Amino acid sequence: MQATVRSFDEATRSGTVFLDDGTVLEFGTSAFDAGPLRLLRSGQRVNLAMSGDEITYITLSTFPVPNP
Repeated sequence: MQATVRSFDEATRSGTVFLDDGTVLEFGTSAFDAGPLRLLRSGQRVNLAMSGDEITYITLSTFPVPNP
């Protein structure tokens, strides 16, 4: 699934994204730490892995999401 970064807090390594339908979802530290990233900026396109309604993995749209 793809989304756009809405906000990112470097201190907590968590933030929010906009889905393409405008829905806002939060992602926690564990989702950010699961991927290879060091930083996100507002407006960046990202790929997400989800478990139910929870984001479990976030990375840039140019990087693949690992298979579950």
